[in-house]
Amino acid sequence: MNSARRSLFKLTGGFFAIAAAGAAGMLRPVRAWTAPWNKAGFESKALGDALKSLGAASATESRDIVITAPDIAENGAVVPIAVTSRIPGTQQISIVAEKNPFPLAATFDIAGGGEGYVSTRIKMSQTSDVWAVVKADGKYFTARKEVKITVGGCG
Repeated sequence: MNSARRSLFKLTGGFFAIAAAGAAGMLRPVRAWTAPWNKAGFESKALGDALKSLGAASATESRDIVITAPDIAENGAVVPIAVTSRIPGTQQISIVAEKNPFPLAATFDIAGGGEGYVSTRIKMSQTSDVWAVVKADGKYFTARKEVKITVGGCG
């Protein structure tokens, strides 16, 4: 195959890859990809510091938050967690694993009018409480559930 033909294939292949990415909505201005990063929260090593970084140091416990997680997880490397918030005006849901080396596992921003539901998988180093922290109308609410780990995941 001659080099001119190869160059043409490289050029058209790159063009189609960029076009496909644009059609899929992956090409956006840099500002759209950058979200506020809670660096202090994700680097905190204690539950209290993680809650403080979220603004939830004095959060209220709520029965309107449901944590769906296994009672016993066979593998701490992959623990499925789902949080449902029935609190009207839910703006943010965070997941905190109390005894992890870095407790704040995830934070999700909920767009106005969005359903207060998130699902993810986290690593857990040992048996501990998993906290759901919900921000709704500027107030913070929490719920927690103990998850027992049989095989270590992190730490």
